Amino acid sequence: MYRRILVPVAEPNEVEPMIRFAASLLDTDGEIRVLHIIPTTTLPEVAREWRASVNIVIPAHEAGAALDVRVEPEVRAATDVSGEILEAAETEGVDAIILTLKGNRASRNPFVGRTASGILHHARSDVLILNRLALAADHVPRILVPTFQATPPPKAMRIAEEISVRRGGVPVITLGLGPRVAGGGVEATREEQSPRGVPFVHKRSFFPESRLGRRSRLAELLLRAAQRERYGLLLVGGEEEGSQGPLLTRRFLEELFRAAPCPVVAVRV
Repeated sequence: MYRRILVPVAEPNEVEPMIRFAASLLDTDGEIRVLHIIPTTTLPEVAREWRASVNIVIPAHEAGAALDVRVEPEVRAATDVSGEILEAAETEGVDAIILTLKGNRASRNPFVGRTASGILHHARSDVLILNRLALAADHVPRILVPTFQATPPPKAMRIAEEISVRRGGVPVITLGLGPRVAGGGVEATREEQSPRGVPFVHKRSFFPESRLGRRSRLAELLLRAAQRERYGLLLVGGEEEGSQGPLLTRRFLEELFRAAPCPVVAVRV
């Protein structure tokens, strides 16, 4: 699906699972660029961190060899981490940036500083942000794609299908969220199969109009709809300006990732 993917990593334990996930969306002749940013330019600290970066570079090569994919690790030093990641993405001509969120135990804020926000809002490529459960999930029983529009974003559906194919053809369930009508509840609308053999089930989930109009509660609504389907991998795509659905803002993702008890992938295209 993607020819070249940039994977920023901060810790050695992120390297293998991030590469494994990126490989599931990589073209057969594609390349994964692993980027580690040393967040300082002060010489003593840079020298110390540069030596420690071998713990990033070696696992990157090993993970690429184990998955039989091309992986090129790089280490840079910069005080503007998000700016350096965006510059690397432009220089390398990547099609997608895949990153995970960093936790802040004091504030329970899954973002650290402006790094994720800067990438989310300024990258020219697709951006996929994963929670920790998405990295650790070995088995995915189903992929849930919620939407407040008539149909989910096409790129989100392509990503869902690609993940499904790599996971043995698990079903993809689209959840259309709309205002409650007479006899509302959860209603299966239709089932179909993609040309690649992936089963798609399209459903509608109804909520009171008053709740749909409150953007501050959209993360809660998405998770409630996902709970009815017994969760799975939740794939959330950014929706258009003016729609009832969520825009992938820092605040929305903070709320969603903090509360989600399931693997989540947020896609901004």
